[in-house]
Amino acid sequence: MSTPVVDVPALLEISPEGGIEGRSRRYEKFLGDMDGVYRDDRAWQDAVGERGTDELVYWVDDHRYQEGAGALIVGTSTLLPGRYGEEFAVTRGHLHAVADRAELYYCLSGRGVMLLETLDGQSSAIELTPGKAVDVPGHWIHRSVNVGDEPFVTLFCYAADAGQDYEVIAEAGGMKNLVVADGDGWKLAPNPDHTGYRVR
Repeated sequence: MSTPVVDVPALLEISPEGGIEGRSRRYEKFLGDMDGVYRDDRAWQDAVGERGTDELVYWVDDHRYQEGAGALIVGTSTLLPGRYGEEFAVTRGHLHAVADRAELYYCLSGRGVMLLETLDGQSSAIELTPGKAVDVPGHWIHRSVNVGDEPFVTLFCYAADAGQDYEVIAEAGGMKNLVVADGDGWKLAPNPDHTGYRVR
């Protein structure tokens, strides 16, 4: 029997302002990348007209020591504040490509909401502030929403073989619910463009 290849433990410095020292990669999303994400397309286009397509809106740092079953990906997501009409700034959101894979999100700073939905129509919205976490089970679509006025930073961890399906939301006309302004707070509002999720 052969001896398995063993990876070396890694020290990571995780910043509450967002970012990981020792990351394997960073990817960034700009205002121009968010075409079709917000229901209020006019408000998004106005923002692009004012600020341009190259304004950074969120970024993700992650660390992965190997791919495949058994490995974990650890990272931070930093979503900058903003509004598009009544809608708060969001990430694109996804369902894991291997749909039964779970994910943990722990709030490091800011104030946000994890918007969650299943293909069969269940829905949940969990507010996160520093020290609070949400354990997202498999089969739940999830999207981060910044409902505060500072960066919303979460630490996440999920299985390295999970992958992401970003098209599931677009194909359904957006998520079933929107997170919108309600005075100084937020509320859920039904998305009239939502056509239901296609079972994969």
